[in-house]
Amino acid sequence: MATRSVIVALAACAAGALAQTPLADKDFDYKNLPYKADTDTGDRGTQYGYNICNSTTESQTSLCQTSIINDLSDWCVWSSPEPNGVIGNVEGESVAWCTKPGHGTRLIPAGAITGAQFMKTPDYIQIVGHIDQSKINLQADDGGGEMDPHGADQRGNPLGGLVFSNAWGTDKTAYKQVKEWHNFMGSNIFCFKACDPSGPNAKHFCEHVFDRIGCSFNAPAAYLDGVFESCEGESQDFPGVYTDASGATQTYTQPPESLGPIQTMPYSARIPKSSNCVPASSAALYPGLPSAAGASAPTSVPASSGAPSATASGSAASGVTTSRASAAGTTRASGSAAASSTASANSAPSARGLDLAGVAAAGVFTFAGALLGVAML
Repeated sequence: MATRSVIVALAACAAGALAQTPLADKDFDYKNLPYKADTDTGDRGTQYGYNICNSTTESQTSLCQTSIINDLSDWCVWSSPEPNGVIGNVEGESVAWCTKPGHGTRLIPAGAITGAQFMKTPDYIQIVGHIDQSKINLQADDGGGEMDPHGADQRGNPLGGLVFSNAWGTDKTAYKQVKEWHNFMGSNIFCFKACDPSGPNAKHFCEHVFDRIGCSFNAPAAYLDGVFESCEGESQDFPGVYTDASGATQTYTQPPESLGPIQTMPYSARIPKSSNCVPASSAALYPGLPSAAGASAPTSVPASSGAPSATASGSAASGVTTSRASAAGTTRASGSAAASSTASANSAPSARGLDLAGVAAAGVFTFAGALLGVAML
């Protein structure tokens, strides 16, 4: 998707469709969040949910788009607001699903998480593992995709999605905004990396251009089903950067989807060393989760005030991919093509639904007008 995203971004820029201020450049205070972090109205419409999340919004129909990642017991992922979602179609409208009550979000149903590893490194924190994605409104066979604070229009996926953490510091009531992060979901695998806001390489460790090669290359880890543990570890290599057989450092370039499925990769990502791992059980970690019941249409609306209590991607969440792939890396049809191409009736269209021709045409007229103006000077 990287090449297509660049084309879309250029066309959107020419047509004036880019965010006035990129989401990743905006500063937010956790205790004083706006109702919506995204105030733009471009080709993808307006932000689907909201960012002020508290006890009045906490339910299985919450539209909270403020995610938390603190430790093994307290984290969120992005997923569909309605049943049978496909990440490629709903990435722009995804909402927060969390492991602990108190954040004003939906809660991941009990038993859905079957393995999880939390890792804290010098440069980022990361939660990875196995999940029954059908219990968080994703189709069981969806190969998934990536959410991040960028997107072709720089408004983020989801639009206005914010991420906060208390992992950096001793005061666990002090939440820092995480400006660089990525979350891959699909094939019943998840990975969510939040890069240290004060780190010098946050944009590199939380890269957002490798959306087709999934968790194993963007967030390499053990991914052991049935294991729950919290570890310390060394930082991974920057996603896409590897050492070849001769010892030379190489940088991988992701091919565009127009060239077809990615069948092979020139490298295997190095799994960083871990240490001081502390095991736990899912029952002890996640005692407050509800039973898995069918989700209903979202209805929750936040209170008007009160302090809160995280690309056109289309990648597989795990392993080498096609435009979609299973956890085992088998080739299959794109999730957005294999399933309904429409999100909910009241949701803004996904970045994958951008009318490239229309945007490009508008850009041509805008650019032509600019040239005419210059010629008349």
